[in-house]
Amino acid sequence: MGSFNTSFGEGFILVGFSDWPQLELILFIYISIFYSLTLFGNTTIIALSRLDPRLHTPMYFFLCHLSFLDLCYTTSTVPQLLINLSGLDRTISYGGCVAQLFIYLALGSTECVLLVVMAFDRYAAVCRPLHYTTIMHPLLCQSLAIAAWVGGLVNSLIQTSLMMAMPLCGLHYLNHFFCEMPVLQKLACEDTGGTEAKMFVARVIIIVVPAVLILGSYAHIALAVLRIKSMAGRRKAFGTCGSHLLVVCLFYGSAMYTYLQPTGSYSESEGKFVALFYTVIIPMLNPLIYTLRNKDMKGALWKVLGRGRDLG
Repeated sequence: MGSFNTSFGEGFILVGFSDWPQLELILFIYISIFYSLTLFGNTTIIALSRLDPRLHTPMYFFLCHLSFLDLCYTTSTVPQLLINLSGLDRTISYGGCVAQLFIYLALGSTECVLLVVMAFDRYAAVCRPLHYTTIMHPLLCQSLAIAAWVGGLVNSLIQTSLMMAMPLCGLHYLNHFFCEMPVLQKLACEDTGGTEAKMFVARVIIIVVPAVLILGSYAHIALAVLRIKSMAGRRKAFGTCGSHLLVVCLFYGSAMYTYLQPTGSYSESEGKFVALFYTVIIPMLNPLIYTLRNKDMKGALWKVLGRGRDLG
């Protein structure tokens, strides 16, 4: 078996869900619906956050970034998945695979950092309410958003470079619906323990460290909420933070399952369905979580809809 990652003329065949042909039509229908809802929901959040002056706050500034990330993240994999499920084309070039790997790792890593930034924003809102506007001034918000994007890009550049340095052997089949890192690692044709150790450290930094920071911030938030005497105040605080905490649990849970287990124990069949969760389901759920659990966002939505009826 020869190494083939030195030749950009050769690519991969994405197996996708072809080993479950009875599921392909069902998956195509549901994923098409979910993808449409993702595009609509996240675009709506971005538009509402721009249109309603009441939403010109740090929380919704970061939420706009999260929605834009979700739009890009799901678009980096789902259209190709739909083509794969339709049976029209299951191939991807080596260059296309590397580009996809870099893009989705950059977007996913940026989201890891952005969720920490959003947790800090919630900490400041609940634990330092009197100093909130001083702490979260526009310049700091912009700096934190830029730091999240730069951090994601740097992490992706490191991991993609390490992956490209691995010699890959064997058949050009990827038992997945996109160029997922653990699946590519399984094609390595020599002992890559040193490289995998470096990649694992990078993943711990971008996944575990943010998760610990978020849990720490929410521990402080919980203590602050328990000190609030009025039930109305407690409900407002929990409503402010509950939606973000739910998103964090969904995102980091699936990320840890995929990226923190040893390559040898990674199940490609299970991995495909877990990947559906974080590439299709979570980006669709985020707008629902943030709008259905958020009075300001719901109020902005009804205001825009009411204005549309009046114009009609």
